[in-house]
Amino acid sequence: MFSKILIANRGEVALRIIRACREMGIKTVAVYSEADADSLHVQFADEAVCIGPAPGAASYLNIPALMSAAEITDVEAIHPGYGFLAENAHFAEICESCHIAFIGPTPENIRLLGDKMAAKETMRKAGIPVIPGSLDVVKDKDEAVKIAKKIKYPIIVKAASGGGGKGMRIAHNDVRLISSIITAQTEAEASFGSSSVYLEKYFEKPRHIEVQIIADKHNHVVHLGERDCTVQRRHQKLIEESPSPVLDARTRKRICETAAKIGRVVNYVNAGTIEFILDTDGSFYFMEMNTRIQVEHPVTEMVTGIDLIKEQIRVAAGEKLGYTQDDIKLTGHSIECRINAEDPENNFMPCPGRIENLFVPGGRGVRVDSHVYPGYVIPPYYDSMIGKLIVYGKDRNEAITIMQRALDEFIISPIKTTIDFHKKIFVNPEFLRGKYYTDFVEKMLEGKS
Repeated sequence: MFSKILIANRGEVALRIIRACREMGIKTVAVYSEADADSLHVQFADEAVCIGPAPGAASYLNIPALMSAAEITDVEAIHPGYGFLAENAHFAEICESCHIAFIGPTPENIRLLGDKMAAKETMRKAGIPVIPGSLDVVKDKDEAVKIAKKIKYPIIVKAASGGGGKGMRIAHNDVRLISSIITAQTEAEASFGSSSVYLEKYFEKPRHIEVQIIADKHNHVVHLGERDCTVQRRHQKLIEESPSPVLDARTRKRICETAAKIGRVVNYVNAGTIEFILDTDGSFYFMEMNTRIQVEHPVTEMVTGIDLIKEQIRVAAGEKLGYTQDDIKLTGHSIECRINAEDPENNFMPCPGRIENLFVPGGRGVRVDSHVYPGYVIPPYYDSMIGKLIVYGKDRNEAITIMQRALDEFIISPIKTTIDFHKKIFVNPEFLRGKYYTDFVEKMLEGKS
């Protein structure tokens, strides 16, 4: 087992990893930008190294600075968390070349699954159902129109690299398709350094289901059940829950076993998440695989009792999984709300600034993963998520009741947050029935839900 790990990240995920390491008796090294000097992950780590100015490109994405920090602190492994360099195959290769373990999948895993077209082709050859669409990136508008006629409108244009809802546009006719491609290409180039896009059939009423897997270096792959991530705004997840309220036992078994099969097909190592689109007829299709720990991993931890960060570390250290698929039992129901420093009344505009008042909810079945505290100044340079509120109940109804109570207790001021918006969701009849689709939030904002 490792004796010291560097955490190449910030905020709540850095703090989450530090806590897991402390419980495992592993020393930690935090890295931080000049804007994060007062962050909790810096205060709680055993050592801390400043790696640059506030902008992410000059600090958390600065590979030479990160490797220098790893060298001077003599660490044995680096955990990338999520975001920043978590899915950067080049970074994983550099770690390997420096004889520092990368706590994540192999560079080959990251490279294959980060190329969405190559990933889809791999799945197609393995007999995994994939969303109908282009077999490669779109070369020109004539090819795009030809493909659209074959798979029928509506069509979604997607960036071949990256994610997070960037570089994605929906088209219902040829004119809109061409303009969507141009817009998506521009956004993809700015966000990911590549303007390549591809086309997929767009489902009008889909659910977004993802399955957590964990795989060791000894060819053992297991799934840890599914998460329902259907509540989204502009393709960004807002609420996640496990298990999904719409899967029957047969579909759940099929989709989870398919996810484990994918892990075996690509010789996957460490934690990963396979994302599927679920159609109204119960059919599901491979969408993509995230080669990192997910923001929403706590809901899986709550229903399985398995600490995913600790499992990542053990797998990276070469240990075998301590259980088989038959050993994994899912009990109860867990829901997570992402708490963002945003103003829902002003088009969800980010709201950096000082937190003067903070009261974090507690009690049975409540967990809060956050790095903020009274007096903390939220910097304007990074993602606006400042915490995650996770609850657990014996069933979905109890979990919802606990979440409603916890949201009422949660106080953050004077900055604007998404807490009140979540409160509205948790009294919405469609959400309470579990009968909603990925357009749920847009309909709610338009007063149609």
